[in-house]
Amino acid sequence: MDKVFLVIQREYLAKVKKKSFLLATLLTPLIFPTIMGVFLWIAIGDASDLQVKMIEVVDENDFFYVESSDTYAFSISKVTKEEGKEMVQQGERHGFLYIPKMDLGSPSGIQYYGGSNPSMSLITSLEGSIKRRIEEYKLMQQGIDPSILAGVRTPVSIQTLIVQDSGQETTTDATLNYGLGFLTGILIYIFIFVYGNQVMQGVIEEKSSRIIEILVSSLKPFQLMLGKIIGIGAVGLTQFLIWIILISGLSVVVMGYFGMQMPQQTAMELMNPDLTQIPDFGEFSPILEALQGVDFVQLVVVFMFYFLGGFMLYGAFFAAIGAAVDTPGDAQQFMFPVTIPLLIAYMGLFIFVLDDPDSNVSFWLSIIPFTSPIAMMGRVSFGVPIQELLLSMSLLVAGFLSTTWLAGKIYRIGILIHGSKVGYKTLWRWLRSSS
Repeated sequence: MDKVFLVIQREYLAKVKKKSFLLATLLTPLIFPTIMGVFLWIAIGDASDLQVKMIEVVDENDFFYVESSDTYAFSISKVTKEEGKEMVQQGERHGFLYIPKMDLGSPSGIQYYGGSNPSMSLITSLEGSIKRRIEEYKLMQQGIDPSILAGVRTPVSIQTLIVQDSGQETTTDATLNYGLGFLTGILIYIFIFVYGNQVMQGVIEEKSSRIIEILVSSLKPFQLMLGKIIGIGAVGLTQFLIWIILISGLSVVVMGYFGMQMPQQTAMELMNPDLTQIPDFGEFSPILEALQGVDFVQLVVVFMFYFLGGFMLYGAFFAAIGAAVDTPGDAQQFMFPVTIPLLIAYMGLFIFVLDDPDSNVSFWLSIIPFTSPIAMMGRVSFGVPIQELLLSMSLLVAGFLSTTWLAGKIYRIGILIHGSKVGYKTLWRWLRSSS
């Protein structure tokens, strides 16, 4: 075990002392706050220099009207279609909306002319205004006063709560749970690929430089492989934790400079037990209130477990592939079978897990070790029975031990073989070998 620890220490220190690691660890967190700051600076600048954009409207039906907003003002006139287009060409108008004479029962032929591509929000707003006006016309044709129908329509908001066995009720929000599951699942997917490839590249480099022949003279190949996997996994976890701390801290500074609060700060205010009354945060209040029902300690602990467990499970395969080949190009033929389960988990996260975390497909995706690191993170934020979580964790540990044992059989033979093309038949022969 001491020899494995020495390998872990060697791999960890060799990676964290590299200039590339230090630069990536320190500079990457600067990207997100910088982008956020630039966007906020542009948005604030646009708000201060906001000019209302004029749009000419020609309605040959003498029926439609479009309400102006803070961004767009609409001028209804009787100019011809060609004159309206010319106003756009000369810069007199931002855009020109042409509504031809038509059957209001089946509207068609409406056109918008602009000097540049219109925003989706503008077109959506125009379509909504015209649609509502046509609906009012159809209601009047049926003898129904549109104002009565508008008064009848009432917005409804349903608060969702979870009733625990103890009787305690906690507020939840599907949008928040979806976002947390999406973020954590994708992060694990990315890190398994990134650091798994680092394991493979490291093994190929040591094998090509013949350093590996010196190492295996003092320790078993299995110990070397295990130490390399754990060491690089620790590097990934260290880098991730540093990113979280730096990105959060820098984002607070950037948003504080613009007089804004991070969602975490607002959430802490909301969850402050000293507050006798929940403050009003507008449309974000339900989501912020739902943050009180999220067990972030459990979420972080589970994320770290599946981050390391998933990396170790697939890291063993990446190490075995690196030992079996001489160049990264030769490794491509063996990468496909390894990436298939990851792709299944990635697609299943969106198609099944986040849509219905309690479905049978979601359950099995979160239990099978090859897909559980990604799929289970999609379910955790929604709430998973403790027995299912423990079963998934146990199977992931068993899967890691099994893949490490299988990969070790390939690793101990392939690590000392040079210059020969290795295929699937060769790998199968190595797996069946007992010596």
